[in-house]
Amino acid sequence: MSIAQKLLAELNYEASNTRKVLERLPDEHFDWKPHVKSYSLGQLATHIANLPSWLTIALSTDEFDLAAGGFARTDDKTFKDVMNRFESKIKAATEALEIASDEKLKSTWILKKGGVKILELPRVGVIRSMVMNHTIHHRGEMIVYMRLLNLKVPGLYGPSADEQ
Repeated sequence: MSIAQKLLAELNYEASNTRKVLERLPDEHFDWKPHVKSYSLGQLATHIANLPSWLTIALSTDEFDLAAGGFARTDDKTFKDVMNRFESKIKAATEALEIASDEKLKSTWILKKGGVKILELPRVGVIRSMVMNHTIHHRGEMIVYMRLLNLKVPGLYGPSADEQ
């Protein structure tokens, strides 16, 4: 089994879990924040929806400079918009990963900011950390938001307290 096939299985599983969370978010709470320094629920969901883009970027470039831009601010207004964004980004990421060779996934990718290197990892590490782990982290944060709003939390790695 290739590295890409292994990553695809995990990416698909985590995408399924992300869908379970995003589909439960009501638009009435789109602008809700638990704290003034926090993302709103809508901003956090949009950030999660955009994270698969990093997989596509890591497989299509040798380096990326954050200072050069390339990321437009998104103005989603509903969770349906966010879900559509997520589906588009995960589809592109899946397609990029399906054709990635083991050699490509083992090769180095660099992230810079203003020409200063801030990350250098094999592409497989970028996918694990900047895409999957990053998504899991923010999805957990979103579940805390859901609890604070008394929304039903889906089970992700087994049943949740709401599904007992």
